[in-house]
Amino acid sequence: MAKDDREDDRRPDPDALLALAEKDRRGKLTVFLGAAPGVGKTYAMLSRAHRLKADGVDLVVGLVETHGRGETAALLEGLDVLPRIRIAHRSRVLEEFDLDAALARRPQLIIVDELAHSNPADSRHPKRYHDIEELIAAGIDVWTALNIQHLESLADLVAQITGVTVRERVPDVVLKRADEVLLVDLAPTELIERLKEGKVYLPDSANRAVDRFFRLGNLTALRELALRRTADRVDDQMVDYLKQNAIEGPWATGERLIVCVGPDDLSEKVVRVASRMASGLNANWIVVSVEHADREQTSADALRKVESLFRLAEQLGAETRRIIGRDFVEEILKLARREHATQIVIGAKPRHGIRRFFGESLPDALSRQVVGVGLYLVTPEKAQAKPLKRLPPPPSLKTAARPLALALGAVAMTTAIGLGITLFISLPNISLLYLVAVLGCAMTGGYLSAFIAALASTLAYNFFFIPPVHTFTIASPHEVFALFVFLGVAILAGGFASRVREQAEIARKRATELQSLHDFSRKLASAAKSDDAIWLTVSQLQMSLKRRIVLLMPKEEELQVAAAWPPDTELDVTDLTAARWAEDKREASGHGTGTLPNSRFEFRPLLGPHGIVGVCGIEHGEGGLDLNAERLLAAVLDQTAIALDRARLAEESVRQAARLEGERYRDALLSSISHDLRTPLATITGAVTSLRQLGDRMSEESRNDLLQSIEEESSRMSRFVANLLDMTRIEAGTLKPKRDWVDVADVVQAAVERTRKHAPGVKIETGLAADLPLMTGDAVLLGQVLFNLLDNAVKYGGGEPVNVYARRDGGHVLISVTDLGKGIPSEDLDRIFEKFYRRGKPDGRAPGTGLGLSIARGFVEAMGGRIHAESPAMRKKGTRIVMRFPAGDDSESKLA
Repeated sequence: MAKDDREDDRRPDPDALLALAEKDRRGKLTVFLGAAPGVGKTYAMLSRAHRLKADGVDLVVGLVETHGRGETAALLEGLDVLPRIRIAHRSRVLEEFDLDAALARRPQLIIVDELAHSNPADSRHPKRYHDIEELIAAGIDVWTALNIQHLESLADLVAQITGVTVRERVPDVVLKRADEVLLVDLAPTELIERLKEGKVYLPDSANRAVDRFFRLGNLTALRELALRRTADRVDDQMVDYLKQNAIEGPWATGERLIVCVGPDDLSEKVVRVASRMASGLNANWIVVSVEHADREQTSADALRKVESLFRLAEQLGAETRRIIGRDFVEEILKLARREHATQIVIGAKPRHGIRRFFGESLPDALSRQVVGVGLYLVTPEKAQAKPLKRLPPPPSLKTAARPLALALGAVAMTTAIGLGITLFISLPNISLLYLVAVLGCAMTGGYLSAFIAALASTLAYNFFFIPPVHTFTIASPHEVFALFVFLGVAILAGGFASRVREQAEIARKRATELQSLHDFSRKLASAAKSDDAIWLTVSQLQMSLKRRIVLLMPKEEELQVAAAWPPDTELDVTDLTAARWAEDKREASGHGTGTLPNSRFEFRPLLGPHGIVGVCGIEHGEGGLDLNAERLLAAVLDQTAIALDRARLAEESVRQAARLEGERYRDALLSSISHDLRTPLATITGAVTSLRQLGDRMSEESRNDLLQSIEEESSRMSRFVANLLDMTRIEAGTLKPKRDWVDVADVVQAAVERTRKHAPGVKIETGLAADLPLMTGDAVLLGQVLFNLLDNAVKYGGGEPVNVYARRDGGHVLISVTDLGKGIPSEDLDRIFEKFYRRGKPDGRAPGTGLGLSIARGFVEAMGGRIHAESPAMRKKGTRIVMRFPAGDDSESKLA
């Protein structure tokens, strides 16, 4: 048993196996990594390419930058080089990598140099690594080259080492997802020597490069970074191999980082430092931003900073979270415990001035309360005096007019009331009236109005109520103290009241958004059709976001606009291309993304439980969506995707039911044909064969019997074919009965005589009322109905007599056909009028097609009547089928 447990523990990691399976479906990415330009990355790629070309590998050079190096350009000879595409950009013509040509050529391996290159503005992707990701997704292997200074997490460190800010950067996750990283190494002294010989850059720029970037110390530091990053990559590959093969060994420890950021200048450095820590520790890391639960972030600049930090963290391979709470320390520690974090990374700035004496900072509070988790503080680059914080700009006259008027009006009214009270009674605490005015201004006009009211109340109270009155002079010292206490209390009370007002406004706004989402969800749940759900979504998003909204749905293997608001919204070629990309790749595209950012719209796929159901486009103006709008958009799109998927499944269910019904109809028809045609055909064929072979040798009686059999079976086939034709007319809606006067008695007698010829051994009794009126209808159809009912009664009557009755019932004519057979179970009374419904084989023969009663119902309803079955009919057995037709007017029937 213990052995089995050990074997279970040594099973391969499912996540590692899933990641390996995903890689097998994609192309392979190989990155030639170097410490600096000139170490020979491109040369190494091309040299290796010649060896693979000799082995028969389908290899294409998509783009290679030789930078004027002759020895590198010579290696291009003998290789298949893809022509570059020419793009006009800022009055220049650029030669760029042709992505579409590479996808159309679809080689086994393609070389695309300069991974960190930025594409022109009108390209499909803003960065070359996006092009490479599309090639890999298409199943094409890619070789590329990268210098270590272009990694996003090392940008600030490289700038600090070399003094040069690198503009073109690549997210660390691109290198992390590479299947193979090959380090192309060269000693710094040899690289500098090559630079001086003109083998790296062109000779006229070599000296300037040596002076600024290619210094021995810089190159040594960059070389160390490249070696460390390559070693980390090798360690990742080893751990993946151990997990995939369930090999026990020295696995990496389970480090997990929580990184706290905010809209301050230090947070970007915190993210980059945490990225390097996570890479060195081979750890997962979460970047978190904590927001106040009782206040809303209204600064657009702060929101943009946090969004920018989250995008940077995601590029570096982090998971991002937003937390809402009142106690920041408690929320951070709660998240650390829930995620089993081992370290918390946070920025710490020195506190200057009077702020050092009022409360503790967030890092100090964390260091005091954290237990069992490491705390890593990231400080600014160098100590510097904190600049004086600029006061916010004063409000404009238009903005301050209403709070000012409200405050002065409230103080004036309070002063008048106070003066009126002092005419009748002297009160020592008249200042409480001004406190009420301050609170009222805070609740209605906000903190600015409350602050103005507090100052104005202090002055008014001093001028009108503190001796000597009508002056701003204060005679008694205790009055001075009381006045300042009043001012402080008024300002504090006003602040608290305005805070309550802000919280109430935030709660109202969130409640409104929640109610809006609730109403939308309720309407969406009741939308049975996809069109209803589409228009609900478009109108809801346009009303909430105040932007143009367009929703596209796949139709006939093409993405087409299903709804847009305003209705005149049109998409150009770039917009449609971005929408198709979002559908194909199941990721956001268009404005603000890495794919076709020149589009006016940002397109997001609607991913339902069973795949993509559509694409939603949101027009972006000057500013992007804030946090609340993003949450609303995500909620609406998720609900819409589920609703559309539900509607699609409902439509498929209806189609499936119709298909199953059609298959059942077909199977029943084939079964009927096989039974009801095969038997009479076999009888006719046998009789004809006997007559042909025996001829005159047969007796007259035998010959007549055979001829009678041929006649009977031919009549049976004729009835069968007639039933099929009648059913086809009913189903197609082409049945048009006549509207003539019909004598019911004559039709009943004719149907009975016809049935007696068909079944001479069965007794048929009739009962026709003397006052039986005429009815309007089709005598031929009514006769066919009665024959079908009598034929059915003969089959299932068990040899007992069959009764036919017709009588007047008020304004109707009732016709019933009754047999004394076993009867019909109550649960099958409605089913007997369905197509192909049959009950057993009462006479030893095939019971028929099961169309007789169905045709009867179709004919009766076409003539304006109704038909139903009753069982038992008589003496607790038998079946009675009753037809009811409107009777004709007596005067008209007499004229007829």
